Amino acid sequence: MISIRKFAYAALLATAALNFAPTKASAEEPVKGKFTLTHDVMWGNAKIPAGEYQFSYTTAGVSPVMVLSKVSGAPAGYMVLVSATDEVTSSASSHLVVETSADGRYVSEMQLPEFGMALEFSAPRVTVKQVAKAAIGASAGQ
Repeated sequence: MISIRKFAYAALLATAALNFAPTKASAEEPVKGKFTLTHDVMWGNAKIPAGEYQFSYTTAGVSPVMVLSKVSGAPAGYMVLVSATDEVTSSASSHLVVETSADGRYVSEMQLPEFGMALEFSAPRVTVKQVAKAAIGASAGQ
């Protein structure tokens, strides 16, 4: 009889804790905004043309993904995987960090201090064709 009461009490306590504790998904609303790209860039593995864009980011899914929608010119949409997020306490304005590689420019980070976060993106992958060219060039010189 005592073990049934203990089990019932533990079950009631667990149910109450799960019902009243705020969850991260319910506490966070999607991060949304707009920006303009002045030139074409790689963003993850997507080639994003210059233009005006709207973005939306939420952590409610299995993988953190940013959705980009082109609002100027021909409509287009992109989904970009967010590789990491960091907290930001700076009072600076929002901005994109664009880096340059041998293959061109790519977005490595989006600073969003008004939302208290920075989103990091992976550098574009080298394609198999580029690796093959590099291997052929290296073996030809030997």
